[in-house]
Amino acid sequence: MTSDTPTRSGVDEDARTAARPGPAPWAQRLRRFGHTAGARTDTRARLVPPFPEPDTWLWEWLGLGPRPARRLARSMGRLGPLLVAVFAGALRFWNLGSPRALVFDETFYAKDSWSMLRLGYEGTWPDRKIADPQILAHPQVIPLSDAGSFVAHPPMGKWVIAVGEGLFGLDPFGWRFMTALLGTLSVLMLCRIGRRLFRSTLLGCLAGALLAVDGLHFVMSRTALLDLVVMFFVLAAFACLLVDRDRARARLAAALPVDEDGFARPDAHTGEHAGTGLRPWRLAAGVLLGLAAASKWNGLYFVVFFTALTVLWDVGSRRVAGAHGPYRAVLRKDFGWSVLSMVPVAVLTYLATWTGWFLSDKAYDRHWADGRGGTWSWIPAPLRSLWHYEHAVYQFNIGLHTPHRYQSNPWSWLVQGRPVAFYYESPKPGQEGCHAAAGCSQEILGLGTPLLWWAGCAALVYLLFRWALRRDWRAGALLCAVGAGYLPWFNYQDRTIFSFYAVVFVPFLCLAVAMMAGALLGPPGADERRRLIGAVGAGALVLLIAWNFIYFFPIYTGQTIPYADWHARMWLDTWI
Repeated sequence: MTSDTPTRSGVDEDARTAARPGPAPWAQRLRRFGHTAGARTDTRARLVPPFPEPDTWLWEWLGLGPRPARRLARSMGRLGPLLVAVFAGALRFWNLGSPRALVFDETFYAKDSWSMLRLGYEGTWPDRKIADPQILAHPQVIPLSDAGSFVAHPPMGKWVIAVGEGLFGLDPFGWRFMTALLGTLSVLMLCRIGRRLFRSTLLGCLAGALLAVDGLHFVMSRTALLDLVVMFFVLAAFACLLVDRDRARARLAAALPVDEDGFARPDAHTGEHAGTGLRPWRLAAGVLLGLAAASKWNGLYFVVFFTALTVLWDVGSRRVAGAHGPYRAVLRKDFGWSVLSMVPVAVLTYLATWTGWFLSDKAYDRHWADGRGGTWSWIPAPLRSLWHYEHAVYQFNIGLHTPHRYQSNPWSWLVQGRPVAFYYESPKPGQEGCHAAAGCSQEILGLGTPLLWWAGCAALVYLLFRWALRRDWRAGALLCAVGAGYLPWFNYQDRTIFSFYAVVFVPFLCLAVAMMAGALLGPPGADERRRLIGAVGAGALVLLIAWNFIYFFPIYTGQTIPYADWHARMWLDTWI
């Protein structure tokens, strides 16, 4: 995302001032009678609130002069997110190849990714009880057949995992490398997203730091599953849409007429007829959403939700610019391009990820439509074959009701009621570093940092208040993103589903907690006592979340710990 000047406050004063309406004409006429009108505002600042000048008090307190302190404060807009990302990367890449095993569903995706790398499509493997030991053995045996196999998910996520395998081979570090990299990059992106969303470097870096210490995101970053890949593409698409929003509003602001005092005012003609130019960031968002859907189908919901979100953003932009009929103006000027740059682009991107399947002769169902007539015979046979294949995959997914020990209902996800045990072993005394007489445990538990998720529940309630009663667009955007990743699963409560699917919206949950922390810090202009109380409250929450992550770290990484220590970390019976 592009660079702007950072700030340390939660909600900057310039943005709040810009959002206040200017004095009414009648109030200005009453000045002769002693009436004092509020500060005049510029509509351009309402459309694109500026990034306030950063405070330098901390750097000056540390002994720097005014000029270097100002330079360092301004650099924190880039340096701060980088430092948070380095911290997150160090955690995620530490001992990444351990345990040396195919953890949980890695047995499917690591092997399918290797097949994509070698064949361009998913080949056939022997039963996991035969293939997994051969892959992990020394010397390694790779029992891959070129006969196409039926798989339940589209190919993009497996292509991503295959990059790491191509670099480092078919071993645990190789198949986990790309998810660890994407997990690290997502922390960097979230810092910059939060900075642009809140106009605050502090809150942006706080959101990224919270994501860095979320247990579910951490575990998924160190496991070769598809859901973190979906999360990365969705988050990148959201970032592109934020940039597109600022760029489009800036073009509207530039088109507004300016009075003799240099102030821009709302103008009906500009609001209803001004164009917003090319929207390359929106096109990029369409591509990224197509990649998300091509990794796992739940990415499709984000295409729908984010398309609606951008249309509403355009309505708000034209209303602020002065349009009397903002919905009509959007329908005339923006709606068509909004839909075209999102939905068709996402569909074409999705199809492009199937190139390996299209070019193969042995992929599953590749030639199903060859020689078949019928009503749809005018459609090219490869596309009809793909449609037939995808319909079979859909029927498989909605019909998946096989009971699983760790399945959970989405009602329990936000409170982390039933996390998934990805890996568990019980070393005896004297084995694998176990020194406890009662034996030890090794576990990788897909558990979100509990205090972060429980604070996230409160933050979502706060966001509902901000959106419904204060019309805060930031709260609405975050609720939209959380809803796109969470609400659709309530349609499949009878299906076998798992709580780790929630990783796709955990970055937006972290943004919600950061926004709530900004509210705790107090509004601009609050007195020192209010600021101090708010800082203590927000700081205590962040420290407790960090401690909570450290406490659960052994069961996020499969470390050998005494059974009693493991059991002490099972705060809820449903975690066992």
